[in-house]
Amino acid sequence: MEATLSVGTKEEGNNNIDAETGYNSNNIKKARLHSALTTLLDDPILSDVPKKPALSDVDTLISLELGSAMRITVLKLDGTSLDVVVMNSATVKDMKLAIKKKINDMEQSKMGHRQISWKHVWSNFCLSYHNEKLLNDDSALQEYGIRNNSQLQFFPYVVSRASRRHSRRRKHRFFHGLNKRG
Repeated sequence: MEATLSVGTKEEGNNNIDAETGYNSNNIKKARLHSALTTLLDDPILSDVPKKPALSDVDTLISLELGSAMRITVLKLDGTSLDVVVMNSATVKDMKLAIKKKINDMEQSKMGHRQISWKHVWSNFCLSYHNEKLLNDDSALQEYGIRNNSQLQFFPYVVSRASRRHSRRRKHRFFHGLNKRG
């Protein structure tokens, strides 16, 4: 006698139950797929693939192999560097998002969840390439001459006084000065 019991219509076909194991067949397939993926990711050839890759991560790495993406090294202020992969048509904003994702993934794997204020980072620092600041988020990286294996670096971002908006500190000092007069 057969030990597998199949019940239901085509809609219920995804819920077939294996009478021997008592598990949903889809769960078994997912477990096998997860096991195979874990084994593949442990291979040294795939060391640049994140441990929990999203489909977009894999797609970007495939594009890198096909030549439609570029690997860029970003030199941090502490002297360390990280490699980021972006599409050839990427903008400065895309690069910033890729850096944010890469650093957040690294922090997550090392220390658990640690919050970084990216608004603070990008208001005080910018990226530069050959001493040219990349200030326009909408401009393409290729407009600056950035190609595969280029090196960007973080650079202190200084805003001219004419274009600077009032920060909270300036407002506080302004209102504080009014209180002294009164």
